[in-house]
Amino acid sequence: MDQEQLDQSLLFEVLENQLADNHPKQVKETMLRLRMTGHSNEEALELMACALAPEMQAVIEQGQSFNLERYVQHLALLPETPWLSDADLAD
Repeated sequence: MDQEQLDQSLLFEVLENQLADNHPKQVKETMLRLRMTGHSNEEALELMACALAPEMQAVIEQGQSFNLERYVQHLALLPETPWLSDADLAD
């Protein structure tokens, strides 16, 4: 329940830090690309949070290492989110 709220605020905090640090650089590049294609700042952050969420979940819940390569791949696919269709958006 409050996990979703925690996740969203945590995801946004991590994204803001990544943007401020310009690391990984693909975060800022993705933000610019999404903004240039008509997404608001908030929409872009929400989309980017969808790319970050599986990595944070793997780290927090499964004790895995952060998979930067997969995260960057997910960022590159935005605004499409095909990795979500398996878990959340069963047609």
